[in-house]
Amino acid sequence: MSNLILASQSPRRKDLLQQLQLSFTTISSDVDETVEPHLKPHEVVTELALRKAKVISMKHSDSYVLGSDTVVALGDAILGKPQTDEEARSMLNMLSGKTHSVYTGVAILKGEEQSLFYEKTDVAFWELTPAEIEEYIASEEPFDKAGAYGIQGLGAKLVKEIKGDYYAVVGLPISKVYRALREMGYLQ
Repeated sequence: MSNLILASQSPRRKDLLQQLQLSFTTISSDVDETVEPHLKPHEVVTELALRKAKVISMKHSDSYVLGSDTVVALGDAILGKPQTDEEARSMLNMLSGKTHSVYTGVAILKGEEQSLFYEKTDVAFWELTPAEIEEYIASEEPFDKAGAYGIQGLGAKLVKEIKGDYYAVVGLPISKVYRALREMGYLQ
C-alpha cells in the first residue's frame, strides 16, 4: 500500500484523519496563500487545497497526498484568522444572529491522478451579547481559527444550528475524504 501524507500541520485535521484509523504522515506545505480577490469562497478553498497538495506531491509522487483548506464566509466576504482582539470582536459581531457558510476544500493527489472537491456547511449563530463575545475572546480560542471561532471547542456555545457536514466545519470532511481515497484505490 502506498503512503498517505497529510499536507498540513493542523492539529484538527490530523485528529480528524486519525478517526478514519488510517496510517499517515504529516508534512507542512507552507505555500503562499494569496489568491485572486475575485474568487468565490469555494474556488479559494479548492485552489489552496490543490496548492498545498501539489507542493508535497512533487517530492512524493508515489504517495497519496491530501491537502485541505477552510474558510468562513459571510456572503462572499471571507473571514480569515483574527490577529487582534479587535479583529476577533469585529468578526464575532458580524456573525452574531446570522447564518454564514464554512467551505472546506480537499485535494488528493497521487502522481497524475487527483480528486478535488469542497464541502459547504451553513452555520447559524445565536444573537451574541457583548459579554459573551468578550468572554470568548478572553479564552484566546478565536486566534488560530477562520472566522474567529472553533465549533469543536468553546465556540460550540455560539452555534445555534448547522446544515451540512460538522467535520468540514472543524477542517476536514472525513466521510468524503474516505470515499475519495477508496475511489482512487488507496483503500481496498
